[in-house]
Amino acid sequence: MSEWHPILAAVETSPAVWELRAPDGKPYGRVELRRTVDGPRYRCEHRGELLGWATTLRLGCERVHQAYVRGHGPAGGAVAAWPGM
Repeated sequence: MSEWHPILAAVETSPAVWELRAPDGKPYGRVELRRTVDGPRYRCEHRGELLGWATTLRLGCERVHQAYVRGHGPAGGAVAAWPGM
Protein backbone atom coordinates (compact mmCIF):
# COMPACT_ATOMS: atom_id res chain seq x y z
CA MET A 1 0.00 0.00 0.00
CA SER A 2 1.40 3.41 -0.90
CA GLU A 3 1.44 6.24 1.61
CA TRP A 4 1.26 9.98 1.18
CA HIS A 5 4.40 11.98 1.99
CA PRO A 6 4.83 15.77 2.26
CA ILE A 7 7.19 15.68 -0.71
CA LEU A 8 4.07 15.07 -2.83
CA ALA A 9 2.89 18.58 -1.87
CA ALA A 10 6.13 20.06 -3.25
CA VAL A 11 6.08 21.82 -6.61
CA GLU A 12 9.39 22.85 -8.16
CA THR A 13 8.78 26.49 -9.10
CA SER A 14 12.30 27.13 -10.37
CA PRO A 15 15.46 25.01 -10.41
CA ALA A 16 16.27 23.82 -6.86
CA VAL A 17 13.30 25.68 -5.29
CA TRP A 18 10.18 23.83 -4.13
CA GLU A 19 6.95 25.28 -2.75
CA LEU A 20 4.77 23.11 -0.55
CA ARG A 21 1.13 23.72 -1.38
CA ALA A 22 -2.03 23.08 0.57
CA PRO A 23 -4.96 21.23 -1.06
CA ASP A 24 -6.42 24.60 -2.10
CA GLY A 25 -3.23 25.37 -4.04
CA LYS A 26 -1.92 28.08 -1.72
CA PRO A 27 1.78 27.82 -0.81
CA TYR A 28 2.55 27.28 2.87
CA GLY A 29 6.27 26.61 2.78
CA ARG A 30 9.42 26.58 0.74
CA VAL A 31 12.50 24.38 0.46
CA GLU A 32 15.59 25.61 -1.42
CA LEU A 33 18.72 23.67 -2.32
CA ARG A 34 21.82 25.67 -1.36
CA ARG A 35 25.54 25.08 -1.52
CA THR A 36 27.20 25.42 1.88
CA VAL A 37 30.69 24.76 3.23
CA ASP A 38 29.30 21.47 4.58
CA GLY A 39 27.97 20.47 1.17
CA PRO A 40 24.51 20.75 -0.37
CA ARG A 41 21.77 21.57 2.16
CA TYR A 42 18.06 22.33 1.94
CA ARG A 43 16.87 25.58 3.50
CA CYS A 44 13.41 25.08 5.04
CA GLU A 45 10.92 27.94 5.46
CA HIS A 46 7.36 28.06 6.73
CA ARG A 47 5.43 31.28 6.03
CA GLY A 48 8.71 33.10 5.37
CA GLU A 49 10.31 32.02 8.66
CA LEU A 50 13.48 29.92 8.57
CA LEU A 51 12.88 26.57 10.27
CA GLY A 52 16.37 25.20 9.72
CA TRP A 53 18.41 23.15 7.30
CA ALA A 54 18.00 19.58 6.06
CA THR A 55 20.32 17.14 4.33
CA THR A 56 17.65 15.77 1.96
CA LEU A 57 14.64 17.16 0.14
CA ARG A 58 12.48 14.53 1.83
CA LEU A 59 13.53 15.67 5.32
CA GLY A 60 13.13 19.32 4.36
CA CYS A 61 9.57 18.74 3.17
CA GLU A 62 8.76 16.82 6.37
CA ARG A 63 9.97 19.71 8.54
CA VAL A 64 7.96 22.30 6.66
CA HIS A 65 4.85 20.12 6.67
CA GLN A 66 5.15 19.49 10.43
CA ALA A 67 5.20 23.26 11.02
CA TYR A 68 2.13 23.62 8.77
CA VAL A 69 0.20 20.94 10.68
CA ARG A 70 1.22 22.37 14.08
CA GLY A 71 -0.20 25.71 12.96
CA HIS A 72 -3.70 24.19 12.81
CA GLY A 73 -3.95 23.08 16.44
CA PRO A 74 -4.39 24.86 19.76
CA ALA A 75 -0.64 25.16 20.40
CA GLY A 76 -0.30 21.58 21.52
CA GLY A 77 -3.22 21.54 23.94
CA ALA A 78 -5.46 18.52 24.28
CA VAL A 79 -8.67 18.48 22.25
CA ALA A 80 -10.60 18.31 25.54
CA ALA A 81 -9.20 21.75 26.41
CA TRP A 82 -10.83 23.39 23.37
CA PRO A 83 -13.71 25.66 24.33
CA GLY A 84 -17.09 24.48 23.14
CA MET A 85 -16.06 20.88 22.52
